[in-house]
This record gives sequence, C-alpha cells and structure tokens, in this order.
Amino acid sequence: MKKGLHSLLSKCIASLALVLALQHSSYSQLSAGNYFEGGVTVAPMVFLGDLGGHFGRGTTFLKDYNMKSTTLSYGAFLAAHPAEWIAFRLQANIGSLEGADAYITPKGGYETARYNRNLDFKTSLIEGFLGVEIYPTVFLEDMPTELTGRLRPYGVLGVGVFHFNPQGSYVDPSTGTTNWVYLRPLHTEGEGFPEYPNRKEYSLTQINIPMGVGLKYYFSEKVNLSVEFLYRKTFTDYIDDVSTTYIDPSLFYKYLSPSNARIADLIYNKSPLRGVDNNYAPGAKRGDATQKDAYFSFGFKLGIRFGYGREWNNSTRCPLLHF
Repeated sequence: MKKGLHSLLSKCIASLALVLALQHSSYSQLSAGNYFEGGVTVAPMVFLGDLGGHFGRGTTFLKDYNMKSTTLSYGAFLAAHPAEWIAFRLQANIGSLEGADAYITPKGGYETARYNRNLDFKTSLIEGFLGVEIYPTVFLEDMPTELTGRLRPYGVLGVGVFHFNPQGSYVDPSTGTTNWVYLRPLHTEGEGFPEYPNRKEYSLTQINIPMGVGLKYYFSEKVNLSVEFLYRKTFTDYIDDVSTTYIDPSLFYKYLSPSNARIADLIYNKSPLRGVDNNYAPGAKRGDATQKDAYFSFGFKLGIRFGYGREWNNSTRCPLLHF
C-alpha cells in the first residue's frame, strides 16, 4: 500500500510539473510585474448630502449634484504590484467639501423648500485609504509586460478614514459682517442634549468605503496617467451638520455658553420664513436621516514605476517537495 501510494504521488507530481511547465510562459507574463508605483493625484471633489442639490425632489448621487459645490483635492499614493493584474494602493488626500442651499435654482418645485431653508457649510478634508486595484483586461493581453502605448481599465475598492470639521456662515447682527464658525460645538440639532437621547455627538473622524473605476494609459514602461472616478460611501450624516429636525432654540441657552447660544440660535435656522412657515418650526424636517452623506472625485493620477522586476518573497509560492 505504501509503495503504491508513493508511486501514485510521484505520478501526480510529474503531471503537475508538466502542466506548470506548459503554463509557465503565460503565467510568468501575468506575475512578472513585481514592482512599485508612486505618484500624485489632482481631482475635483463633490459633496453629496442634505444641503444644496439640484431642482426637484432631493435624491442621491448625481441627481443631487450641483456644480457650484465642486472643490479641488490633491493627493499622493504608493502602490505595490505583485502582478500586472492587481495592485495594492495606499493613498492620502487633502481637500475640502462644501454645500449651500443658495446654490439651488428654484423652479417652483420640491427644491423650493431646500432653497428657503438657506443653510450652508464648508469643511476641510483629510483622508487616507488602502485599496485594491484590479486590471481585468490583462488576462486578454498577449504580452502584458509590454506597456508603452497600452490602455488599461481598472476597478478600485478599499477602506479608508477621513477627518472633517464643518463650519457654517454666521452674520453678526451687531456689525453685519459674515464669519465662518465651527458647527459641532453649537449642537445645532441637539446632539448630546438629554431631550434627544438618540442624537449622539458625532465624531469628526469617520470610516469610508472608496470604490470606483479608472482608465490608465502608459506613456512608457515607467510613466502612466490615469483618469479615475472614486466614490466614497460614508457612515455619517453629519459632514454638513444637517440630518434630522429643527429643535427648540431655548435649549441652546439651557446648555451652551451665552455667546455660543446666541450664535447657535441664529445659525441653526437661517430661513427667511422662520417664524412664519411651520416647515421651519421646531420639530419640522431639517434634513434626511435615512440617507448618509457621501462624496466623490473625478480626476487624474500620475504614476511612476520603480523597482521593476524585483522578486518578492510571498506565501503563495509552492514549497519544494523532497522524497
């Protein structure tokens, strides 16, 4: 039995060796891309949340896009390519997000209520993420390592962290000057107040899920340029400090300092219809808590390859068998 098993195992190994030998040429073309890539990005960035938006009923994604809310972001990245068809990218970006109901062009529809709400915000943004890039067309290429002049689509999926700190515009009633003040300390929707036990103070550092697609062009073996769309799914509805309903402004004077209470009272509800229309009264809808905030970018990624052809030690290699 032992001898027969040894003979069978030897035949299996011989067969496997033959298959690997036949496949070595094509496999090596896919896996020979052991290298690193570093570079920079620049991308217009757009906030998708409660403030601003397009005409009609408020909704999600591009229907909620208003061109006036576009800002610019910058970043740097380092990617490790264990093979031509896959890469692991570490990236950091800085930029800003903004939104304002005043950006809306009212046409007498559902957007009128948001326009009359008259809220705004802006925030600086710092983010970092680790993502995986997949290049599916590599498997259809005859010579994947010959890159000059090649065009490759790819997909991106990852996990990241970002930091924000929203500000709102505040008009000083004594001077008439407009200043930008941080909104989180003002508790504009009663976050942290005992009267609203389900409204916790939101964290300024949050997790996001970046996902998107890109198209990469190789000018040479070392230099490439990508056009990339990257959407960030978040798990907070307070990037713009707007989520639920208006509160009783007397609570500001109960829990905040006198100076902050005055500012909060003026900034939490800036509608010209305040005190006239019940749509802007305490308890009325201020935002939509059923939809989390999001943002996306669409820009350019310049990459430089280095360390090409270096063998990497990895756990996917088969161990040697000795008999």
